[in-house]
Amino acid sequence: MTARTSTGRVTRRRVRTRANLLDAAFAVFAAKGFGRVSIEEVCEAAGYSRGAFYSNFDTLDELFFALYEQRAGLIAEQVAASLASDVPDLDVPAAVERVTEVLLLDRDWLLVKTDFLVHAARDPEVARTLLEHRARLRRAIADRLARARGHTDLPAVLGDAGRAAHAVVAAYDGVSTQLLLDRDVVRARAWLGQLLTALLTDGSTPH
Repeated sequence: MTARTSTGRVTRRRVRTRANLLDAAFAVFAAKGFGRVSIEEVCEAAGYSRGAFYSNFDTLDELFFALYEQRAGLIAEQVAASLASDVPDLDVPAAVERVTEVLLLDRDWLLVKTDFLVHAARDPEVARTLLEHRARLRRAIADRLARARGHTDLPAVLGDAGRAAHAVVAAYDGVSTQLLLDRDVVRARAWLGQLLTALLTDGSTPH
């Protein structure tokens, strides 16, 4: 019994240490960029020794990868939840408003995500995982659009729900790039909402 209790405490401490390292790394990566951060800087920001780092991650690349998986997975879940509905019809403007609130989390996330994108572009294995996460996000959107077909008119030019989801994510990518440059989150959120509403309704949604 004592051994099991001790192991449980160690496991909880390890989980907490890993979470703190990820949180600290997020802040440091966002501030300086992935390629300019050392293990020592992450440890200092988290308040841990290098030993604590190496008990959780083998390399800084592994930590960066885990950080991206954590954040990207959370966003995909949030998008799915924001679109969830038992009714077949889809209130496009309301759904768009909920999705833009989730997608445009903050500029720090976009900085880290962009670093990961550049990193993935040079590493096919990392690129495959990035593509899997993007596909997961598109599926969350496509599943909801597919359930709405026949009840809510979507522009014929978009084709099926899968292609419509591709268009939604592409619009988000474009607005994200502008946000990185002008730092105007409010305007970016408003512009993304207008763009997605026009995209999914042919701009014909009544006001």
